[in-house]
Order: sequence, then C-alpha cells, then structure tokens
Amino acid sequence: MTAKTEKSLHVAVLMGGWSAEREVSLSSGNGVADALEKNGHKVARVDMDRNVAQILTALRPDVVFNALHGVPGEDGSVQGMLDLMQIPYTHSGMVTSVIAIDKELTKQQLVPAGIPMPKGKVVSSASLYEADPMPRPYVLKPVNEGSSVGVAIVTDDSNYGYPIGRDVAGPWQEFDELLAEPFIKGRELTTAVVGGKALCVTELKTAQGFYDYAAKYTEGLTQHVCPAEIPEDIEKLCLDYALRAHQVLGCKGTSRTDFRWDDELGAAGLFVLETNTQPGMTPLSLVPEQARQMGISYEQLVELIVREAL
Repeated sequence: MTAKTEKSLHVAVLMGGWSAEREVSLSSGNGVADALEKNGHKVARVDMDRNVAQILTALRPDVVFNALHGVPGEDGSVQGMLDLMQIPYTHSGMVTSVIAIDKELTKQQLVPAGIPMPKGKVVSSASLYEADPMPRPYVLKPVNEGSSVGVAIVTDDSNYGYPIGRDVAGPWQEFDELLAEPFIKGRELTTAVVGGKALCVTELKTAQGFYDYAAKYTEGLTQHVCPAEIPEDIEKLCLDYALRAHQVLGCKGTSRTDFRWDDELGAAGLFVLETNTQPGMTPLSLVPEQARQMGISYEQLVELIVREAL
C-alpha cells in the first residue's frame, strides 16, 4: 500500500482491545483521533476485536495509528499483522515490540549497552510460597505487562506473610512467572523521546504508595513536576539513557523510559526500570505533557508520530 504524500491522510486509529489497559487505550485513541481530525485527516476509529484484519482490509487506510496498550497491541502481534498487510503504522516495529514488552529481554539489550538497570531474576509464582527470591524489600512485576499492571512491593511490613501466603492477593496469582528486582528507594523520574530527541525529565510524586496503575490514570493521585527539580547531571543522564534505550531497542515514533533515582547515591543511584514503546496519549499522560513543555502541541505531537510512520 502506497501512502499519500499530500497533507490529508486516511488514518485508522487502533484502540481498545482486550488487555488490562483497554480503558486507557480508548482514552488515548479517542484523543488521537480528535487531534487527527483537527489536523484535517480522514479518521476511522477502530475498537480492536478478533476480526481487526478484515476491518482494516475494508477500510484501506494510508496509515494506522497504534493507540493500543498491553497485549496484543504492544507485544509485536499487531505489528506483525500490519507488516503482513503492508500497512504503515506508528510506533515501534515487531522485533522491537517483542523485546521491549519483555522486561528481562529489555535488560539483556540495555545493560550490555551501558544503561544501568536493577539486577533481578525471573521466578515462578509457585516458588514464592516456599521462600522469598531475594532479601526484602523487593519488587515483583509481570515480565510482559505495561502501566505497572500487577506490580507489588514486598517489604518487612507487608501483610503477605513469611513466606508469601497462598491465600494472599497479589500478582503471583495471575501470572506463572514474575520478575523479582531489588526495591530502589528514592524518586520516580521519566523521559520521553519523540522524533529521535529526548524531551525533558518529569518527576512523579504519588499521594500514596508508588506509581502504580491507579496512580497513573486517576486524577489527583500523582503530582507531575515538569521539568523535574533535579541536579543538572542527573537530568543529562536521564536524557542520555532514554535516547540510548530508544536507539538500542530500535524504537520509532515515541517511547518513554522510566527511572528510579536514589538521590542519596547521586548518579550511581539512577536506574532504568523499563522503556515503554506505546506511551499513553490520555489527558494525564506524560508524553503529551513533556511535548507541551517543549513547545509542541498535542496536535503537532500526533502529526509528528504519524509522519514518522510514513
């Protein structure tokens, strides 16, 4: 399929789906679709279901804006389908998506490239009932979910038991395998990359606990400090690590790299947690916020992402 070169395009915005992040994806997708219409494009809003290939074949769009979050929109499945259909699409390609959604595969790519990440290991959920995988406090997270879905912090004060009790609610009940990592105390930082450039650094100050799914998408639970009030050397490191992660993983369009920073350790306390290849585009999302900080409107941001896909 040959994309048009003139201003107006026929864009299919792929959103929704059946992942744990469905509602966030719908919010992202509708925001993107509104912006594309303001930019003069013909837009088809597609709430993805199992016959999505048939829908796209009938629509014959010039480009797909992938506003899906989680599996299968972020793990390479949809990307592979669109590659076979020869339809251009936004954000990262199939191979990058397969690697970046998997936190352990991501680590295998980024750490050898000199990007610091917490040491961790993949453990079976069943093993948690026998013994802790490492000294507390530590973090348990699904290997291939986004938006902090299913993340738990296990501390000495947790009501999880020693070892974790079989009757205690937690992510270990939903996933066969989990990634266990040492808990890094300190501050939550994040940096977006758009059009091959790292934008700025945002600090996320949560009203309760850590920056989990609820904190990300519930208004009032998290304060965004943008730009972050951090030393210049830490800011430069965040920008550098985010851009290098984007490049090493082969990301396209936009990505967002999340950090934990133990400010008592200075630069040695900065660690990359993950790189998100399908960052949210909701009213509370971080990439649009950082773009605004750099003088890029939401409509301009969406246009930049679409044009890079072509």
